[in-house]
Amino acid sequence: MPLYSISKSRGGSLNGFKLRTLFVRPHADDHTFVYGVNFEFSYNARYWDPKRSTAEIRPIVGLHLHTADIIFNPILDTSYDGFKNLDFAPSTRIAYNISSKLAVAAEEYADYGPVHQVFPASEQSHQMFAVVDHSSKFLDVEFGVGFGLTGASDKVTLKLILSRDLN
Repeated sequence: MPLYSISKSRGGSLNGFKLRTLFVRPHADDHTFVYGVNFEFSYNARYWDPKRSTAEIRPIVGLHLHTADIIFNPILDTSYDGFKNLDFAPSTRIAYNISSKLAVAAEEYADYGPVHQVFPASEQSHQMFAVVDHSSKFLDVEFGVGFGLTGASDKVTLKLILSRDLN
């Protein structure tokens, strides 16, 4: 999928492409404990990321507690420059499932820096998002608004993810 953003200096721009594949516990909705892993491979525009090729390993660990979900992702990012340079960028999601097709959630995305030498707190990125998810037979839509909690974070971020399950 293409990555697209809008900024004051550049206007609308194509930032690169991502290829994702997801492996999760089958019939996860029928279980309290859920798990999986997502792999993401990216090709980036130079202004977006000085490393042209990057990847992400996103383990998924969560609990389905009837109307609420708690999901933790201890994410590792790489620019293919050695294990010592793996970047720890975890995320957490707490969602309230209004129905089987509609949920509202709070999400936190962080970037602590390389696992061998975590950034000082002033250089870490932490963002909170308010998110709405809607599922339908044809298309799943996730929309969110995020606000930076630290000086190293983006001030405001909008996210829109369109997906379709091919099962």
